[in-house]
Amino acid sequence: MEHIYDTAVIGGGPGGYTAALYAARAGLDTLVLEKLSAGGQMAQTAQIDNYPGFDEGIDGFTLGQRMQAGAERFGARTESAEVRAVTLDAEVKRIETGKGILLAKTVIIATGAEHRHLGVEKEDEYLGRGVSYCAACDGMFYQGKTVAVVGGGNSAVADAMLLSRICEKVILIHRRSTLRATKIYHDRLLNTENVTFRWNSTVNRLLGEGRLSALELRNVNTGELSRLAVDGVFISVGRVPSTELVKGQLALDDNGYILADESTRTALPGVFAVGDVRAKALRQIVTATADGAVAAHYAQVYLGTI
Repeated sequence: MEHIYDTAVIGGGPGGYTAALYAARAGLDTLVLEKLSAGGQMAQTAQIDNYPGFDEGIDGFTLGQRMQAGAERFGARTESAEVRAVTLDAEVKRIETGKGILLAKTVIIATGAEHRHLGVEKEDEYLGRGVSYCAACDGMFYQGKTVAVVGGGNSAVADAMLLSRICEKVILIHRRSTLRATKIYHDRLLNTENVTFRWNSTVNRLLGEGRLSALELRNVNTGELSRLAVDGVFISVGRVPSTELVKGQLALDDNGYILADESTRTALPGVFAVGDVRAKALRQIVTATADGAVAAHYAQVYLGTI
């Protein structure tokens, strides 16, 4: 007879490993499937200063490893494998991986979301050396400095507002002549003294020796190139949720995120969504871990163990 896990967690980020920790501690037979390394996108962050309990900060890779070790201490198992397909609308869920078929009574989707990149040369090279995708995570590294924010939606405006309280100067770069953000945010930003705008502009190149020191901008109307000296740039042009696996099986919002309420329960019984892949107001490590604990609780409720 094939083995059937109580809980299979797809994704080994902070939400996934917290779910595994709480599930394993509750006595559930728990498996985590992660195609890369523990921590997910968090593992690429050089310094995390906004996760409670680490007064001097911690790098994302180390934090991911500790989360994995914590879950495995209580019996959770990790399988390094890419999930290729899932069947979620049955009492026993079927998970197809590169290493074979796995079965589980409950599935917790923790596949995350990736920051949308600009696609310019050296973008990856300068990550953590002047390029960031998270103002809440990295803003304090630029205290008293000059930074740029690329984007024009609500997220970009929120990032610019946050950075305006930390940095000496914030320059918002947008490809259009007006922001796409909700008007209330728009008006607030326009009245912030240390925020300026470069309208009708895109980032053409990232410049610097070893780390970012300037941006080459292109005017979308005239094609004219200009140079903008900055200490850092925050790219806020949206995220891409990793939901290819569940399209057609789970309900998604207009941006592709899984629809699940604060219980993390989806419309399919025994299927939960946690962390950045879930439609939610705030995507941070601490909100992902909270989701994980909640999902493990409701997995127990579904299984009838509590």
